[in-house]
Amino acid sequence: MTAMMLQAKEPADGELAARASEGDRSAFGALVERHYDFVYRVAFRFAGQRGEAEDIAQEVCARLGRSIRSYRGGSAFTTWLYAIVANASRDFLRGRAREASRAEAYRVHALIDGEANETDADNDPAEALWAAVRQLPDKQCQAVTLVYGEGLSHAQAAELMAVAEPTVSWHIHEAKKRLKALLGEAEDQ
Repeated sequence: MTAMMLQAKEPADGELAARASEGDRSAFGALVERHYDFVYRVAFRFAGQRGEAEDIAQEVCARLGRSIRSYRGGSAFTTWLYAIVANASRDFLRGRAREASRAEAYRVHALIDGEANETDADNDPAEALWAAVRQLPDKQCQAVTLVYGEGLSHAQAAELMAVAEPTVSWHIHEAKKRLKALLGEAEDQ
């Protein structure tokens, strides 16, 4: 009876990754299930929209399947996974920027031809802040996303970013100065 009541201890990420790299689909599924919320949250902070965050998370899951064999266990699984999420997010955002510039060119052309109207953007201050965060240099954006978006300590963010803790603090400091300038410019317009 007591044996039935005891729950088996869940395997560590490293053990699941090792099994997944050998083709164990259930271990891979357990890793994805365990870390999907983290992947989605980080992707959302980079992208700012649910649909795009879901697309990035799906891409991360595909990349994870292709690259699980390269995980060596030298660092925490989440550190390695964060790098995959950050790279997938940057790739996605570069693609989105290319699409946005094309769409803007078409929009300007349509406005000139009188086929479209200007619309006011949503004035949500939180979205304006995260939009400004997405304009920061990569390391500053990552530091702000991890510390303020994910609620991690500077030490935890440093581990995920593979930098020293004071470096994260410096990135946060510089990001705050830049955000004040960016948000100040937005108010002046």
